[in-house]
Amino acid sequence: MSNIIQANNLILAYNKNEPVIQNANFAVKAKDFIFLTGKSGSGKSTFLKSLYGELEVSGGELNVCGFDLHTITNKKLNLLRKHIGVIFQDYKLINEWTVERNVMLPLMIAGYSKEICKMQAHKLLKHVKLSHKTEKFPLELSGGEQQRVAMARALAHNPVLIIADEPTGNLDDYSSEVIWNLLKSVRQHIGSTIVVATHRIPQTMGIDYKQYFLDEGNIYAVS
Repeated sequence: MSNIIQANNLILAYNKNEPVIQNANFAVKAKDFIFLTGKSGSGKSTFLKSLYGELEVSGGELNVCGFDLHTITNKKLNLLRKHIGVIFQDYKLINEWTVERNVMLPLMIAGYSKEICKMQAHKLLKHVKLSHKTEKFPLELSGGEQQRVAMARALAHNPVLIIADEPTGNLDDYSSEVIWNLLKSVRQHIGSTIVVATHRIPQTMGIDYKQYFLDEGNIYAVS
């Protein structure tokens, strides 16, 4: 697989006559750390949704982890999603479930035994420094803690690709720094490719990354 993501003349739209992304060409290699920037409404979230099949491709080509999103079947879409971890700005945790069970969710869906699910959840919660919150519920946590749980859940199945939509948009500076450091650590130790949509790139990333800017439906590389 030469590229983890390859878009050729990609068109994305909620309404067929009003494309949000048009004729976009975009490539992401393995282990790349990518920032997608642009003003609100520029299409960052729309593009991310297309990467895991939440939004269908309207035209052109989009290949993610070896899967053609334009012609993908539901069965293959489920296979694709086993390679992807998604981190949302609003966390999307299940409030009725404990922190531990939230992190176990991707592994439960994949059919792993309860013992393996628990072992992986405890390992990841230790990594995000939340071992002491295992039996808590999401609403008992701060926003920063909830996002760290969401990150642990996204990492549970060792994804090839991590997609993060404004992962620090609702967090204070300390919690934001924790999230960025975790993402850098994941890229370094697991080798995941990371694509982050954000309004603001932190000034102290300390790693090589690529930036793309979305404007009026187009995606531009920023040198």
